[in-house]
Amino acid sequence: MFRYLVSCLIILAVVSLSGYYFFVEYWEHRFDELIARQARVYRLDEKLVRSVIYEETYFRAGARGEAEEVGLMQVTPLVARDWAKETGLSDMERQANENVVAFLSDPERNIQIGCWYLEKLRERYRGRPAETAMMLAAYNAGASRVEEWTRDADAAGMSESDFIARIAIASTKAYVSSILSRYRESTAISNPRR
Repeated sequence: MFRYLVSCLIILAVVSLSGYYFFVEYWEHRFDELIARQARVYRLDEKLVRSVIYEETYFRAGARGEAEEVGLMQVTPLVARDWAKETGLSDMERQANENVVAFLSDPERNIQIGCWYLEKLRERYRGRPAETAMMLAAYNAGASRVEEWTRDADAAGMSESDFIARIAIASTKAYVSSILSRYRESTAISNPRR
């Protein structure tokens, strides 16, 4: 009887761990195709976009933020309306103005607008050693904060670590560091050195 009980517990543990593993794999990768497609359109590394989504919402499409951010990439209504206006499509503008939450709740639209905004921010810092860190800090805290943190320094030549050290908001510093760490880890896994 004891052996039977131990065997059942071992089987239950193996099944539970396997189920957990496959659920996590499904959960974290169910939007991979959408992420890859939109990342290509906006010339972003899909691993970076995945890392942003992981940090923002852990792949919860219906997530809502305290400052009215919506969806996987926590896009704000203002950014959604700017994107819709820039498309020049009156139907997109109408949808964004009528019900921005529903508009941003579509995972593909949310990722599309989030990637558009990341690329728009990246353009401000392109070619700088801290380009990606600055882009992420601007995505989280706003471009004006990035300008504030680099005002008295040579922002064009500032290293990534120097820029991160200057981030004055602890949650933004943790946000940028966490995304960069996850992004670099996923890049190292997919591109192992020989």
